[in-house]
Amino acid sequence: MRHIKEKVMFSGLIDKESDIISILGDDSLPNEEEISNNLHLVPLRNSVFFPKVITPIFMGRKKSIDVIKKKYKENKIIGVVTQKKPNDDDPGIKDIYQYGTVARIIKILELPDGSQSAIVQGIKRFRIVEPISDEPFLVAKVELLEDILPKDNDSEFEALVSNIRHAAESIIHMHPTIGEEATMTIKNMEDAISLVNFICSNIEFPINDKLSLLQTADVSQRGYKLLSFLAIEIQKLQLRDNINVKVQKKLDESQKEFILNQQLKEIQKELGNDPTSKEITELKDKARKKKWSKKVKEVFEKELQRLERINHMSPEYGVQLSYLQTILDLPWDYKTKDNYDLERAQKVLDEDHYGLDKVKDRILEYLAVLKLKGNLKSPIICLYGPPGVGKTSLGKSVARALNRKYARMSLGGMHDESEIRGHRKTYIGAMPGRIIQSLKKVNTSNPVFVLDEIDKIGSDFRGDPGSALLEVLDPEQNNTFHDNYLDIDYDLSDVMFIATANNLSTVSPALIDRMEIIDMTGYLMEEKVEIAKQHLIPKQLSAHGIRKNQLKFTDQVLSFLIDNYTRESGVRELDKKVASIVRKVAKEVAFGQKFSAELTKEKIVDFLGAPRFTRTKYEESKVAGVVTGLAWTAAGGEIMTIEAIVSRGVGKLSMTGNLGKVMIESATIAYEFIKSHYKELNVHPQLFKHWNVHIHAPEGAIPKDGPSAGITITTGLASLFTQRKILPFTAMTGELTLSGKVLPVGGIKEKILAAKRAGIKQIVISELNKADVEEIKDIYREGIIFHYVKTMDDVLEIALLEEKVEKPMKIGIPKKKA
Repeated sequence: MRHIKEKVMFSGLIDKESDIISILGDDSLPNEEEISNNLHLVPLRNSVFFPKVITPIFMGRKKSIDVIKKKYKENKIIGVVTQKKPNDDDPGIKDIYQYGTVARIIKILELPDGSQSAIVQGIKRFRIVEPISDEPFLVAKVELLEDILPKDNDSEFEALVSNIRHAAESIIHMHPTIGEEATMTIKNMEDAISLVNFICSNIEFPINDKLSLLQTADVSQRGYKLLSFLAIEIQKLQLRDNINVKVQKKLDESQKEFILNQQLKEIQKELGNDPTSKEITELKDKARKKKWSKKVKEVFEKELQRLERINHMSPEYGVQLSYLQTILDLPWDYKTKDNYDLERAQKVLDEDHYGLDKVKDRILEYLAVLKLKGNLKSPIICLYGPPGVGKTSLGKSVARALNRKYARMSLGGMHDESEIRGHRKTYIGAMPGRIIQSLKKVNTSNPVFVLDEIDKIGSDFRGDPGSALLEVLDPEQNNTFHDNYLDIDYDLSDVMFIATANNLSTVSPALIDRMEIIDMTGYLMEEKVEIAKQHLIPKQLSAHGIRKNQLKFTDQVLSFLIDNYTRESGVRELDKKVASIVRKVAKEVAFGQKFSAELTKEKIVDFLGAPRFTRTKYEESKVAGVVTGLAWTAAGGEIMTIEAIVSRGVGKLSMTGNLGKVMIESATIAYEFIKSHYKELNVHPQLFKHWNVHIHAPEGAIPKDGPSAGITITTGLASLFTQRKILPFTAMTGELTLSGKVLPVGGIKEKILAAKRAGIKQIVISELNKADVEEIKDIYREGIIFHYVKTMDDVLEIALLEEKVEKPMKIGIPKKKA
């Protein structure tokens, strides 16, 4: 807002000039005939001039000074206009707005600082019609505009002027830089039109709003517009006042808090109880007891000195204090003492987990070397296998066997790299990464640290936690692990990291390269029964308050439970079913009902309902084209039937059963192999042109993929086109190449277990998988004959019998019509 106060003060200056007083007292203004249509124009930068208003014009530009002096000597009439761009020092006619006010020069004054000012009085509005010249002065032809005046004694206009006067007074009262003398000026103005124009000229609005007021011919309408602008200005001032009140209140509260804190600080000093000095003393006392390297000690002392220089009222004080406390709380060189008793370690591992010999042997090997050497970098192990086989819980057993502390960090769904490396301490709410936080929690530098679900780490714009783990899991680097928050190297070489994963395909090759992969496959039925008897049942009985003599599981009942109510490689679902049964028994005990302590199959069905699963059993097919394959799933191995039929057509191959891309490619290779070996199979080549082939894998809702069904599909197609029988109770797995070679596949143990459960007697497998089979315990292979093959011809020689199926289908070449 432009200051009305300045105008009022200038009015005081005018009042001291006797010759101007006589002019103000004279209501006579030049007639329209006395005003030339060709006006010399004086542009203003940020002002709009109105009729009947007396105001000073500060003359800063030479052109403005010259034209005012020239016209002052002549008829004293000029045109006052507003320029479009305030920063333009030499505007032309095109650079000014079209509307302006004819003004009379009352007096030219010399100001104390040497500058000059002209006192002018507005006479009449005008509109520029035609530009005449830009040099030496701005001259234009104008059209004088008449105001539409309200009628005499117009009560509506009088009320409007009263509201305008009241609104202007309100603005003056609310504005901090306008003096109360401005109110007196407005109150003493009796002429209503002069009052409206005076307020239009002096209250600060946007230039476009002021120009719209100047362009409005009807004085009443000009008043209404002015009143709306004044209302907006009042709202702005009220909002500003509200904000100022709130800010001042907050400042007062902060100042009050500061003063009280200062007083409290001085009181505590007098009492010898200064909290700041007490905190620093405690930090120094703790630091003296710490066992850490010289470098860490130097960093701590440097940061402590920095804390002493910070005002305890500053937010930075809390950040620095938290950082120093984190350094003190870390174990640094403190380690728990390992227990080198190998027999005890073996006993602990066997107590907690049944089987898992590979893992147990690896832990005992590490402990044995450590016992002999006294110092050894901890191994970095990755336990890989399906869910529920005991990967995570094994970490606790290892910690107990070694007499170490146990730490665990779940990596599933982690996307932020700072979860591993921490945030820089300059950020608000910064904290160390979860590796350092876990060491702080267990208070030792050599715990057993389980990195759970390492295969489920994500990555996005916040970084890649998997890449950050490369440093953590590299024995050559993790002795100088750098956490962003600590900003000090931390030695992780004594930490025994055990990672767990269900699927290694999602883990980066660089991360796999840094870990020792130990494959934890699924359990046999016999193993699950033993795990249930030794671990799951005692745990659930204890958890539900049931005594051992109140509930007994026989081996037959457990086998029935596992076969019909679970389908998994591990024992997690089995644990849930056991818990459900124990709860049912607990309910009967609580109600005082009579029941038999020994469970039966009928009782299991009564407790859990009808069996959920029927374990896939081998069924000998009496039709050609049906072969049994072996598949690996996340829940363990399964047998998978492949079916193939032919129908009259044009040699089209179609596949169904929710097959993946790789499996579709395997089927295509199998079909092409059969077509290229028609002679060996004694099949007429024209058959392939006149019969469509359809290959299907049952249980179509389950996705299936992978190359291991290659030889299975090929055998099925060979049986289909020859109508020969498949060797009974035989399953097969292996990848086929176009040249007929049989390549090795994975998941051998799970597939063998699935075959054994299904009653398979013979397995056809690649010779290159022989080493994998021989690694498996004899108990898993017992009762199964393995046929190791190199080529598809070997497979067909073993699996495809010379005997035809009972009702062979007649597949021939259709006769041509005459």
